Amino acid sequence: MIAVIQQIYAVEKALLINFKLFERYVGQYAAAPLTLPAQWQTLLISASTLPVDDQLSAVNTFLHQSLSYVPDSMLYGMEDYWASPAELFTTAQGDCEDWAIASYVSLRALGIPDAQLRLVYVRARIGAENSGLSQAHMVLAYYPDAGAEPLILDSLIQNILPASARPDLTPVFSFNSTGLWAGSGNQKSKQNATARLSRWRDLVQRLELQGIVL
Repeated sequence: MIAVIQQIYAVEKALLINFKLFERYVGQYAAAPLTLPAQWQTLLISASTLPVDDQLSAVNTFLHQSLSYVPDSMLYGMEDYWASPAELFTTAQGDCEDWAIASYVSLRALGIPDAQLRLVYVRARIGAENSGLSQAHMVLAYYPDAGAEPLILDSLIQNILPASARPDLTPVFSFNSTGLWAGSGNQKSKQNATARLSRWRDLVQRLELQGIVL
């Protein structure tokens, strides 16, 4: 029991997750007790001592097995809404942005530095290699080292692949809680994502109210 409490404290300290506040928020919007938020907490605790590659795999597998794709227009009555993990796990439904954000928050909670993670807005090719069709999409990139090729966590496919193995994705911009980058480059914008992206700013405010401080 003491070991479990210590693991919970370690996870809370890494991202300053207030699990009691998180659970209280979920309880306000759920008609009955939910298992998914508790399973997420269990995942973070059990994965907190794993090597980074295993943490990536654990989070990726959990989200792929737990969530169903539903567009924002059906869930929230708007074309583009970035849900927090609390909102996502209440319904177990969401779109690519919600999935990528939950991946980002989960890995930050496990102690992976912000500098190694970026939410990446891309154009995802639809159809064959020479297809000219694409759609807006969001993935999470993990950088093992500064300047290294990132690994891509994606709601569309379960395999975690290096960016070079995803020619179907064309980066538009990427960001995390401290920076904003154009395309696939390493030139950081003078303004951060909170200042430039209203949906991210709104999400960060909701995260804080729900017990998560980035």
